[in-house]
Amino acid sequence: MAGSIRICLIAEGFTEDLITCISAITKNTQTPITLYANGKSNWISLDQFDPNQVSLIQEKNPLGWGNVTNYFLNNLTEQYLVIMDPSTVFNADPIPQTLAALDSGYQGVGWKGGLVNIDDEWRTTTDKGVGEVDVLFSYYMAIDREFALAAGGANPSAKYYRNADLELSLAIRQSGGKLLQIDLPLEQGRHHGYHDVDPEYRDKNSRKNYQRILDRFRGKNEILSPRR
Repeated sequence: MAGSIRICLIAEGFTEDLITCISAITKNTQTPITLYANGKSNWISLDQFDPNQVSLIQEKNPLGWGNVTNYFLNNLTEQYLVIMDPSTVFNADPIPQTLAALDSGYQGVGWKGGLVNIDDEWRTTTDKGVGEVDVLFSYYMAIDREFALAAGGANPSAKYYRNADLELSLAIRQSGGKLLQIDLPLEQGRHHGYHDVDPEYRDKNSRKNYQRILDRFRGKNEILSPRR
C-alpha cells in the first residue's frame, strides 16, 4: 500500500500565480495541501480554496525557508511531504509516480536535481537527467518525513530557499538516504522567489547557504550517488 502524502506550499505574495498553482493541483489530484502564508496576516482568504483539501497557516512574522520546512516536518503527520514552489504547475497528476518511487526505496524524489561536480571542488551541480542524484530542488521535492527529521531537517539558518534544498538533500544522503530524479507532468512558471526579490539579498543568501554546504559536506564524496 502506498504511503500517505501531503503537498506543502510556502506563499509569499503573488496571489494570482498562487491561485493558478493550487487550482492546477486540485484539478489533477485529491492529495491534501498545506499552505503556509508568510508575511502580513490575512492576505489570503481560505474561501478562495476548497477547505476539504487545502489547509491554511498564516503567520504575521515571516519565517525563513528552513524554519517553514521544519514546521512542515514537525507538525504534519503524513509519511511523505512534497515541498513545492508555487511557480510549479501540474499538467496531470504526478503523485502516483512520486509515491511509486518513494515506496520503492528512495527517501527523496523530485522533478529537478543533479550531481555535485567533484571536478570543481563541489562548487556546482550538474543536471544529468533521470536517475539517482545527490541533490533535489524544491520546485517539487517529495521526501520521507521521518527520515528527513532524523537527518536533522532543514537548516534553520537558511532564510532563503536557494541552495537550502541542496543542503537538506545532502543531509538525507549523509544519513544513508537515496534520492531520485524522475520525469513528471509539471511545468515551471515564473519563479518569483528568484526573479522578483532584491538581487543583493538573493545573491548574499544564496552564497551563505552554499558556503554552509561546502563547510559541512565538501570532500565527503562517499555520501554522493554513483557518478554517471
